[in-house]
Amino acid sequence: MSYCAPVGQIDFILRHVVPYDQVARTERFAEAGFDTANAILTEAGKLAANVLAPLNRNGDLTPARLENGKVRSSPGFAEGFRAIAEGGWVGLAADPEYGGVGLPQALNMAVAEMMAAACLSLQLNPLLTQGQIEALEHHASDELKALYLPKLISGEWSGTMNLTEPGAGSDVGALTTRAEPNGDGSYRITGQKIFITWGDSDMTENICHAVLARLPDGAKGTRGISLFMVPKFIPDENGNPGVANDLRVVGLEEKLGIHGSPTCVMSYEGATGWLIGEEHKGMAAMFTMMNCARLGVGMQGIGVGEAALQQAALYAQERNQMGPIIRHPDVRRMLAMARAELFAARCIALACATAIDLERATGEADHAARAAFLTPIAKAYGTDTGLRAADAAVQVHGGMGYIEETGAAQYLRDVRITQIYEGTNGIQAMDLVGRKLADGGEAAMRLLDEILDGAKSAQADHPDLAHEVWQSAETLREGTQDLLEREIPQRFAGAAPYLTAFARVLGGYYHLLAARSGGEAEVGLARVFIRRVLPHFATDLTEALAGLEDLANLGDDVLTGQSGA
Repeated sequence: MSYCAPVGQIDFILRHVVPYDQVARTERFAEAGFDTANAILTEAGKLAANVLAPLNRNGDLTPARLENGKVRSSPGFAEGFRAIAEGGWVGLAADPEYGGVGLPQALNMAVAEMMAAACLSLQLNPLLTQGQIEALEHHASDELKALYLPKLISGEWSGTMNLTEPGAGSDVGALTTRAEPNGDGSYRITGQKIFITWGDSDMTENICHAVLARLPDGAKGTRGISLFMVPKFIPDENGNPGVANDLRVVGLEEKLGIHGSPTCVMSYEGATGWLIGEEHKGMAAMFTMMNCARLGVGMQGIGVGEAALQQAALYAQERNQMGPIIRHPDVRRMLAMARAELFAARCIALACATAIDLERATGEADHAARAAFLTPIAKAYGTDTGLRAADAAVQVHGGMGYIEETGAAQYLRDVRITQIYEGTNGIQAMDLVGRKLADGGEAAMRLLDEILDGAKSAQADHPDLAHEVWQSAETLREGTQDLLEREIPQRFAGAAPYLTAFARVLGGYYHLLAARSGGEAEVGLARVFIRRVLPHFATDLTEALAGLEDLANLGDDVLTGQSGA
């Protein structure tokens, strides 16, 4: 398996599709112009292709394992992680005060995509560490920042996210993990957490767990939850790993894919922890971490889909059946549609990242609203698209795609988890039609206005494509207005198809922008998306507006297959 980082396409998107030029003109990111961005992307691409990609198969064939209570990583993973850490990639967007580089999230997310494409199992480690860095920067005390941020940013220590518990699933408010004050500013943490990605490893000196728990006076539900820093080794007076904390790895989950990433069951047995942020405000701090991770997971889906598609296209060039199969119309259809959707998903994700950067650089509410609105779309559409691309890659391989030795199946198995990570895509969709439309649709309508104006201005260059994009945006505007007039349960019934409809209209718009600024390749890909993918938005929107009644009135016996004679 070979992987070539799509540096040229990412550079093109930053220059011509998303407003990265506005980011680079801000005082905060003035040193991150296009030349700097291209240099960073080029170096990250080399690391991904030359150092990380060769490790991907190792993780699948020789998974992480638990020996005597300690996790042993897959062959080469420790060296790969050190290359990431020593290159400064963990702290690419982190605060320079604590050793970070302070670059825009747009570049950080582009780098994340490339590293995930090369080896998703390994890249999950720095992704979670970056999320924890983000949470600490925004919520932790100065003492915790000074102690933990330099170590996390340097990659000497790594970070995790501990939310889920047995039986609780996505209902975080049902957690039972307890936190009891020790009287010296620390707390005793007791409980069990599951699905903890990289909950232990032999790659870093210390593992820092961000753990949700409830104080004795904490209210029921999410409003009574606090967040705690619980390190594997308690730092000594010099800030170095000291005595072992009272926590342990109970076991590793057996998973469909990402075998190189140890997914741990963690037991906290009166472990010592320190409060991150305010008491009973743990979800606010955790959401800071999760929102960073949500966009990052969207990039993971795009990255794995990209790697899978590259391999499939190479196979199609080399596989002869009445000539190279890449010349067969249906093979070309599969490759072209997957390529067009990946481009659209990448644009959406980078547009979200630039909105985050502009909000951080300017503090303007409009940028914050756009970033918030685009986050669930970027996460869900990026991972849905990644799965479709990996599935198409297996199909292009034919029977050989189902044979493990080609590696095509690994991409499909690995990428599947991204639709579940950081809130399932159904939860992302409900967030979109619930909280993100709670402003009366203001953020959505501003984005649709931009698409409508952009499509009008493109009429002279590409009238046929511009008309299709304009019409889809106008229809989506009407559908959004209809949705806004409905009660939340009605919205939830059509949330997932609504999110997909919005993503496809956005994708059509970004393809149109690319066609206006690019050459024959960009125009050709835009035609594929706008003529073959974009039309599906209409059926998505029809489903989104179908309401709840047909679902609510369907008996459970029908859903379980127990109805009838």
